[in-house]
Amino acid sequence: MVELWDVYIWPAAWIVIKILAIVVPLLVAVAYLTYAERKIIAMMHRRKGPNVVGPFGLLQPFADGLKLFLKETIIPTGANRGVFIIAPCLTFTLAMVAWAVIPFGEGMVLSDINVGLLYLMAISSLGVYGILMAGWASNSIYAFLGGLREAAQMVSYELAMGFIMVCVLLMAGSMNLTDIVMAQKDMWYVLPLFPLAVIFLICILAETARHPFDLPEGEAELVTGYNVEYSSMAFALFFLGEYANMIVMSGMLTTLFLGGWLPIMDVAPLNMIPGPVWFALKTSFVLFFFLWVRATFPRYRYDQVMRLGWKVFLPVTLAAVIIISGVLVATGNAPTIG
Repeated sequence: MVELWDVYIWPAAWIVIKILAIVVPLLVAVAYLTYAERKIIAMMHRRKGPNVVGPFGLLQPFADGLKLFLKETIIPTGANRGVFIIAPCLTFTLAMVAWAVIPFGEGMVLSDINVGLLYLMAISSLGVYGILMAGWASNSIYAFLGGLREAAQMVSYELAMGFIMVCVLLMAGSMNLTDIVMAQKDMWYVLPLFPLAVIFLICILAETARHPFDLPEGEAELVTGYNVEYSSMAFALFFLGEYANMIVMSGMLTTLFLGGWLPIMDVAPLNMIPGPVWFALKTSFVLFFFLWVRATFPRYRYDQVMRLGWKVFLPVTLAAVIIISGVLVATGNAPTIG
């Protein structure tokens, strides 16, 4: 019995505990990201924002969640029921599983695999399937057009994101995200790779279909696009998935360019602050940029979105891969990828 506990039950229980330690705070962060968005944009517009439910409106996210939970789930008559239900579940699940390889601190990662960067690229690429499934299964022209827009947009900007990740991989010499963070101990990659960091920031805006790249939703012409036929908890899963993806992408940018959990300077008292706190602060800074852009920038036309991805970012990032590779080979610092 002791052997059964030590070999099978306890290791499995410990993994479940670690998963819950990541997922539960993440769900709370998603809930309060919606509150922060409404409050920050209200301040920028000189409004009050949520201020009725609870002190300072702090219970508003829970009121919204309860409202969606109690609503009736309506499935359109002509919809493909199976795919219609699976689509939001897939979108939400992919936003969760990406956190399996992102380190919050030294040794604080669910799965410290050697191909963590490749894993993140794969998970981000799979996100398009949930959107396409929702657009097709709804049997609505608005949803279908929104799904097509999202698929084209995500594919366009994933290419540039992939090349930027290759540049970081060449600099660090490893696909392990912990190694990438430790390689930035002396200097964060945002400094030598500043143009690529800016492009990556713009790409994650497009990848998550946020302003000014929210063409797949298109309230004026597509009435929220691919999720127009969804209601209650099915819609809530898309909503949670969108905001969870924002946090995932911000965490990726923090890990690749802002030194992950490393402090701004290795001096007291900054180096006494725990690594996860630094990671959360940096991720919050990137998330603030998401909200700031939404409050200030107008939406692009769709042809401008495609032109930026294919004719500007793709050539620039491809050239960056060639230049960085050439410099590393010329200086004798070409890494052995591990």
